[in-house]
Amino acid sequence: MHPNPSFRHDDRDLLEALIAEIGFGMVFATVPDGPRVAHVPLHSTGDGAVQFHLARGNALTRHLDGMMALAVINGPDGYVSPRWYADPAQVPTWNYVALELEGRVRRMDQDGLRGLLETVSDAYEARVSEGTPWTMDKMPEDKLRQMMGGIVGFEMEVLAWRPTFKLSQNKSADDRARVAAGLEAEGSPAIAELMRRLVS
Repeated sequence: MHPNPSFRHDDRDLLEALIAEIGFGMVFATVPDGPRVAHVPLHSTGDGAVQFHLARGNALTRHLDGMMALAVINGPDGYVSPRWYADPAQVPTWNYVALELEGRVRRMDQDGLRGLLETVSDAYEARVSEGTPWTMDKMPEDKLRQMMGGIVGFEMEVLAWRPTFKLSQNKSADDRARVAAGLEAEGSPAIAELMRRLVS
């Protein structure tokens, strides 16, 4: 989380939307072998928890149950050139969106894992524009059980939400408009759009 309070955004609906839209992040924890990270699809339950699954052989899998961990979702970002400011006596920076979630993790049972997999696959299959959506019932049950045996589901009870929406809030409206235009022109339209929508 960035230390500047002007870069915080405490709209919970917006944070939930970020998780749903991005859908992928990292889970960090310190295990007996040292700090480890897993890159995972993340699903918010909407009631203060996020769920994910790991390969059974992942370095975190055998340690996470009962641990405190950190999940991070990275949103859009972009390099900000000083040439976009009215005052040339500026330095380069980076605008970005990130959400850190800290909480206690518990292992899910097989029914919970199956529910998570169905929810996530249904949500993302709905975004695929062509063809008929894939569903889990297309898998033979024995094959599905075998594949599910290779993964473990987890749920994190989120105890701290730490968002950063660094969108040039510390600059003038004119500078922000120039930065958004510069970011868009350089191929970062998502962060430019957030600057226009979220900063007044």
